[in-house]
Amino acid sequence: MKNLLLPVKWIKSHLWVSSLSAFVIVMLLLSFFCNPNEKSAPDNTSVKICTPYIPEELTFCDEPVPLKYFDVRESLEREIIINAYYHSQTILFLKKGKRFFNEIEPILKTNKIPEDFKYLMVAESGFQDIVSPAGAAGQWHFLEATAREYGLEVNDEVDERYNLAKSTGAACKYFQESYGIYKNWTLVAASYNGGRRGVDRQIEKQGETNYYNLLFADETARYIYRILAIKLVFENPEKYGFNLADSEIYPLIPCKEVKVDSTITDMGSFAKELGINYKLLKILNPWLRDRKLTNTRKKEYTLKIPLEDSREIY
Repeated sequence: MKNLLLPVKWIKSHLWVSSLSAFVIVMLLLSFFCNPNEKSAPDNTSVKICTPYIPEELTFCDEPVPLKYFDVRESLEREIIINAYYHSQTILFLKKGKRFFNEIEPILKTNKIPEDFKYLMVAESGFQDIVSPAGAAGQWHFLEATAREYGLEVNDEVDERYNLAKSTGAACKYFQESYGIYKNWTLVAASYNGGRRGVDRQIEKQGETNYYNLLFADETARYIYRILAIKLVFENPEKYGFNLADSEIYPLIPCKEVKVDSTITDMGSFAKELGINYKLLKILNPWLRDRKLTNTRKKEYTLKIPLEDSREIY
């Protein structure tokens, strides 16, 4: 029995020494990393994420947005969060805005359409000539049949849905007609997304004529709030963490207009005759959809051609 107790005592003593040693090592490490006299380097990579700015009052086309209602405020906040924190997309919006708004703002004004509708175009296409799954194309996302209804030419060689000036004019016609029906710009904007029949159906079903009191399918229900979120970011970029210098905004491209009323057999050769290349011709005139223009009716088209050295704008 005595022989058995000795090893136990020996083990206990050595365990105590080991524990003490481990404790001392841990304390030394903590004192090294947490030395109050050691100045830590500033963390320049830290990002403060917080609830986005929502103004006390907000309007769309001078029509008040009832932010006092929880459903309205939370719907708006959702779209602000999505857009304000979608940094790559929103930075490109802010960089491109001047270039596109410069062209469409005068057209909206001439047609007596509120300027806020420029943000509707951003919500539709994000300044991209893309085609939606439903086949809507161009900056204003016109379906082919609707485009023709509002006077745009659409065929294999010419698609004026991609002509920013002409498609903006066509969109203005739609807005004017819709305002004649609803007498309310918010419903006009909603009808551009959900269609007049869709809006009329919900008005009749629910007995409401105020967009903010109407229940729509998800896309149309979010549509106005998305436009408002884009408007807020454009008008208050710093409040959402975007600090772009004027030099970082894409500048306007100096162009001249060239009238064409004859057939163009080869766009590449035609571009060379104008002193530019095919690439620039198509970038500035995306509505030209082919390498040729068969113009037997002698219709007059207006092309944008960059001024000399305008490619060197930076």
